[in-house]
Amino acid sequence: MKHLLVVCCVSILAVSATSITAGPTKDQITQAELVRRTQKLMDAVAPGDQAPWKKYFADDAMYFDEKGRAMDKPALVADVQPMPKGYSGAIKIVNPKSHIESNVAILSYDMDETETVWGQTLTARYHATDTWMLRKGEWKIVAGQVLRYYEDPAPGKSDVARFADYAGTYELGPDVTMSITADATGLFAQRGTRPKAQLIPEAKDIFFRKGVEGRLLFHYAENGKVDSLIDRRNNEDLVWKKIK
Repeated sequence: MKHLLVVCCVSILAVSATSITAGPTKDQITQAELVRRTQKLMDAVAPGDQAPWKKYFADDAMYFDEKGRAMDKPALVADVQPMPKGYSGAIKIVNPKSHIESNVAILSYDMDETETVWGQTLTARYHATDTWMLRKGEWKIVAGQVLRYYEDPAPGKSDVARFADYAGTYELGPDVTMSITADATGLFAQRGTRPKAQLIPEAKDIFFRKGVEGRLLFHYAENGKVDSLIDRRNNEDLVWKKIK
C-alpha cells in the first residue's frame, strides 16, 4: 500500500510539472506573443515587407488607419511600401494591454514612431487596438484601428505690439462671450467664468492653446482693426464677433 501511494504521488507530481513547463497549446495565445507578432508587423513597415501583413491579417479583415481610411486586406497590404530614398524609420510597440478569452484576443498598445528624412528627425505617437480571432487553429487579426495622439505645434514668436489690437470682448451668441486680455506674461482667453487659457503664438495672428486641438485666428477688417476671432476646429470655423 505504501509503495502504491508513493507511485501515485510521483505520478501526480510528474503531471503537475509537465503542465507547468508545457506552456500554451497551439490554440492558446499570450500577450507576449501578440506583442511579438505586432512588433514584427511594425518592423516590416519601413522596408515595405508585406509578408507579415499577409500572414497575420484575416482575408476579411477591416482596418481603419490614423488618416481616416477604411481598408480591406488587399488595400492594407498594398499600402505597405518601402520608404523612399533618403527616408528611414522605426516603430516601437509600448504600453501593451490585452484581453484574451476563448477564441478572441484584443491587444491595445501605443506606437512610438521615429522617422528620419534626409538627416532630419521626426517623431509621432499613435494608439492602436487590434482584435485577433482563432480560426482553424490560426490566430489572425480581423479588425484594427489606429489613432494619432494630438501634439501641440511648435511655438512661434509673439508680436507683443499687436496684443492691444486683440484685447476685447467677443460674442458667439446671446450671453456667450469670450474675453481676450494681455499682460506682461502673454495673451489670454477666458470664456465666461472659466479659467483663463494662455494663447501661444504659432504664426502672425494665429494662436493655439496647450493641449487643445484647433487654432484661434484674429481677423482684421478693412479699416485695420480687429473685428472678429475665428475658432478653427478641424478646418471648420466658429466666428466670434468683437463687440467691445
